[in-house]
Amino acid sequence: MGKGCAEVILFILLIHCTSICWAFLPNFWSRVLTLSWDSYTHQYMTEQALVNVTMETLSSMDGFQKDTSSQAGLGRAFWQTVGEVVSANAAMDFLSSTRSDPVYHFDSERVEEATQMLRDFWKQTILLIQKKEYEAARHSLGQLFHSLQDFYSHSNWVEMGQYSEYLHLLHPKEPAVPVAPEDTPTCAGCHRFSCYNNLLEELVRGPPQPLLTTGYFSDYPAKPKGKCSHGGVLDSSRHQGAEGGINKDSTSPLFSPHHYLHKKAAQLATTATFRVLRDLRDEVGPKSFLRLFSVQQPPALVFVIDTTGSMFEEITAARMRVLSIVQARASNQAPGLPGTFLLVPFHDPNVGPVLETDDPDEFQSFMENLMALGGGDEPEMCLTAIQLALIHSPPLSEIFVFTDASPKDRYLYNTVKALILEKKSKVTFLLTEDPSHGVRERDVRKRKRRETLSPDRFSVYSSLSSLSGGMTIFTTKRDIHKASAIVEDSTASSKVTLFHAESEADSSHSFTVDRGVSTVTLHVAGKLIQCVLSNPTGAHQSLLSTAGPLGKLDQSEGLYRVTLLPPIQPGQWQLSVTAHGPFTFNVLGESALDFLYYFAVEANETHPGLRRVEGSPVAGVPTFLVVAITGLPSSDEATFSHVTLLGTNGESLQKVLLNSSSWSGEELVGRMDSVPRIPFSMRLSGQDGKGNKLERVSAETVQPTHVQILVLSAPHLLSGHPSVVLIEVFNHGPARLFTLTAEDDRGYLSDVKHHRFSIGERGSVRREVELRMPHSTQAGQTVTLTLTVQAQDSPDSNYAVVHLTVLPEEPDVSPPSCSAMRVESTCPPQCSQGNWTVSLAVKDRGHSGLASVQLAEGQGILTLLHEETTGRTENPVTQLHDNATEGHVSPLMQLQEETTEHQHNRHRTRLGHRAHRLEKARLVHGEPPLNISEWARRKPIMVQYTSGCCAPQAELLVWDRAGNMRRCHLIASQQRALREKEKNTAPNRTVHTFLTLIMLIFLGV
Repeated sequence: MGKGCAEVILFILLIHCTSICWAFLPNFWSRVLTLSWDSYTHQYMTEQALVNVTMETLSSMDGFQKDTSSQAGLGRAFWQTVGEVVSANAAMDFLSSTRSDPVYHFDSERVEEATQMLRDFWKQTILLIQKKEYEAARHSLGQLFHSLQDFYSHSNWVEMGQYSEYLHLLHPKEPAVPVAPEDTPTCAGCHRFSCYNNLLEELVRGPPQPLLTTGYFSDYPAKPKGKCSHGGVLDSSRHQGAEGGINKDSTSPLFSPHHYLHKKAAQLATTATFRVLRDLRDEVGPKSFLRLFSVQQPPALVFVIDTTGSMFEEITAARMRVLSIVQARASNQAPGLPGTFLLVPFHDPNVGPVLETDDPDEFQSFMENLMALGGGDEPEMCLTAIQLALIHSPPLSEIFVFTDASPKDRYLYNTVKALILEKKSKVTFLLTEDPSHGVRERDVRKRKRRETLSPDRFSVYSSLSSLSGGMTIFTTKRDIHKASAIVEDSTASSKVTLFHAESEADSSHSFTVDRGVSTVTLHVAGKLIQCVLSNPTGAHQSLLSTAGPLGKLDQSEGLYRVTLLPPIQPGQWQLSVTAHGPFTFNVLGESALDFLYYFAVEANETHPGLRRVEGSPVAGVPTFLVVAITGLPSSDEATFSHVTLLGTNGESLQKVLLNSSSWSGEELVGRMDSVPRIPFSMRLSGQDGKGNKLERVSAETVQPTHVQILVLSAPHLLSGHPSVVLIEVFNHGPARLFTLTAEDDRGYLSDVKHHRFSIGERGSVRREVELRMPHSTQAGQTVTLTLTVQAQDSPDSNYAVVHLTVLPEEPDVSPPSCSAMRVESTCPPQCSQGNWTVSLAVKDRGHSGLASVQLAEGQGILTLLHEETTGRTENPVTQLHDNATEGHVSPLMQLQEETTEHQHNRHRTRLGHRAHRLEKARLVHGEPPLNISEWARRKPIMVQYTSGCCAPQAELLVWDRAGNMRRCHLIASQQRALREKEKNTAPNRTVHTFLTLIMLIFLGV
């Protein structure tokens, strides 16, 4: 397609498209989709603030790298944490539980509720940092940033002529600006894309004083007459008086009626984000602030150690390695924090406690206090210990497991697998028992066995190490100290992976060493017969038989460790191996240059952008690969052209071209036409400024699948109260049986851990997982809920990891909320000949739970749906979610038609069974409030109001148990919004085509 032709097509489509923008654009890719290249995004503002305040903090502290002109020295772990904050921020626009709630976005004049929520996010973030729950703190901070930034885009603060941020949002003692009352008009009508001066003068200037307002979006809450709309051509409320809108989300007039004020709003939002970070630093202290973002930290050192009586030699070897690492880090005097140290001992039946510190001396004390006692029966509770290590260690950790016993808790395999994939951590096993050897007399005396054990009893360990990109080393107690040298190699600062593969018997592998790499180490786990190393000039050395100029071999039972000798020749090296059985080959180097990645799908429900895929990607369908380069100085002219998907043997499966060959500070994107159906890892390829080849490898294995888990709601936790996590499992394959497993690290699950069910072809099933917190649960504690689903007739599986936080129980001052899920029917000119219906989800925003409802105004019938008392697990609110999402384009582009059919089938099935699983209660005007506390059980309920068109208004009152009350106004004009939605159905298809075409052109497809 020629460039001129493409521009014409894009122009035509842009003229006819509808907006899908409802906040500052979520991420960098949104600017591509909306053709608003100079728009500020949530991602850009958040990243700029995080980087600049971090550099500012470093420049004022001793013991840290002071080169504030370069971001390359912040470390790969820093960019991982930045990605977590950005992801939590963008998710507010994508998750079904938040994207349509006006409180999260400062919409529909919900200023007081949104302000209270901001302050709650702030308190949560502080509490979690003080508890050293850094991952949960980053998630809370990302949510805070999103709502805070939206305030400046969605309110009239900028139009008031304000040049500084609104401090009252997070500082209650600062002066407040009153919010316009519900009966006060705020806008004049505007019938153009660009709306100038449509805010009423008395609202902006007074007298007596200016009033705050924010725009209403879509059909709920109902927009009172004369109020401002959010605006943009998808916002159906823009046609209701007052017409137009006031959002400043982008520089495009089609998306933002006040586009001309976008940069002012973005500058204020950025300034406010800076202030939050500086206040956070002052509140928790600069060191805790830097630890929150893993600034200049070496890799975490994580040990999982079996402490039964046969483990004396292994514990001694681990102690010596810790001492060596601590001394080496101290002698290097590297700038930054000392890093995280974590130890999880296990000794059947006891596991733990988890010993975590950032003090190297304290960690050495932990190790010195380990004692090899008792001779517990093999197997042992090893996977439980690994589960705890994964939960408590930071992402990208290296975890080392020392044991001579097989796992007793194999049932945790899928849970541990999920946590490995979620954290992208590597797990390496050092096993001092080779199942192919006979049992030594001394070990028999120390470790009792009640039964003959299978020779493949360690296969679970091999599978987990392979998945994570680690190694399984079968060594001996005599050689454990030499074999444990892999610990030091793998936890060196600036360690990168140059190659990783698993092979059988005879094979040859090549890897690239560039000029920026030093201290290259090769690890080969297995039993070698011959091993020949060749450098780029063709010189070779037989490592097992002779010494030579290329590499030095350090051999121990089960592990061959080769260090390349200086000067290391840049270019392509080769290792040819003849082995007895399978072996694992890993190449590590020291370099700042590395990369991070994630998979994403097009999101075009309410916001344009790429939505991160949670869990494993779906096999056989188009998906986007997003790559972020780390550790590259801005002055470096390196370019990156593609990512190669590699099979487990290192063979090439697919090349994914990246959208740009130059690194400009943004993420790189490639479109995968079809995700491979077999496991794969990734190799990033490019070249430096002189044209020399660059390669980096991500060794963990991606596991494509045909099943997905979507977390629909994940509430905060309160001590002494139950909480419910609502999930949905999607089957992208044929009809079959599945098992859903839930595991938490605190033992708070209140029902069965395993759920078995069947799902039809391209169907789905919803389930609830309930947790009950003891009254003794402390505020600030986090609970990690790991959900896995496994097909019973195939390897298909997937996972979701949910991080929940226990909050302090404070007085509940938040009233319930009403969210419109569906509006049905239209009113004819003769009002007596038609009806109108609105379906609502009613939920409690606080923690006391819903109490009662009453129809205070209206001539229609209010119908409440709730579960029967038959023990069924499905919640009627899930039907509301179907109604809310029905007709939306699937986030998976290739499954658009399939998903639409799947939704219709699911909808028909549930309608057919709804009468069997729901009871109904009806209310009319004049009846006393109806008690719904037993029905709700801290969950949303479904409410439906139907009235004749001659009675166009109604009011629903909802109370919670704390006495907070919400007035939910229902008006027949909401039908107009429905008509606008129906009118936009065809344009939405155009939008989908338009966005897809932009992607393909930008990617050069």
